[in-house]
Amino acid sequence: MAAVRDPEATKARIFDAAVAEFARHGIAGARIDRIAAAAKANKQLIYAYFGNKAELFGKVLGKAMLDLAAAVPVDPDDIEGWIDRLMDYHEAHPEVVRLLFWEGLEYGATTELPDEAERQEHYRRKVATLQDGQDRGVVTDALPARDLLFLLIAVANWASVVPQMKRILVGAEPADRDRLRASVKEAARRLVAR
Repeated sequence: MAAVRDPEATKARIFDAAVAEFARHGIAGARIDRIAAAAKANKQLIYAYFGNKAELFGKVLGKAMLDLAAAVPVDPDDIEGWIDRLMDYHEAHPEVVRLLFWEGLEYGATTELPDEAERQEHYRRKVATLQDGQDRGVVTDALPARDLLFLLIAVANWASVVPQMKRILVGAEPADRDRLRASVKEAARRLVAR
């Protein structure tokens, strides 16, 4: 009896393997052969379902960003809670920051991203949410909403971007993690204070 093909399950396996491969090796270092082997799929299916390696990376990162946005929406009425949820999410999903870091390394500041218009729209919605908080007076308007969002994300995510620096400078014990988290929330509170 021949095995029944399940294209959606195959796509999901490929996608999961691609997330792991790109998070570990970046765009240039990732290998379609390794993704295919990890997904127990052939290379031609990867190209058929997702396009070339750069297109696959874009789809992987795009989904990661959508998942993050859905799981941790910006909340100007509870910045500390949002920062907590954002830090929790990145601890549970370190691949998201790694994918963004690889994207930054490989595309740099001047090369347009393949999906840049969609990404700008993604962030425009987040900025609009923070702008609404500014308009309602719950968040300072001393900084433009887009700059404030960038700074809040940076403060919340830097420990995930450079975990070795966090370990060396802040410490690796649970009490160090808790102290840093409290400090990050205090920094965020001060950034948004009226």
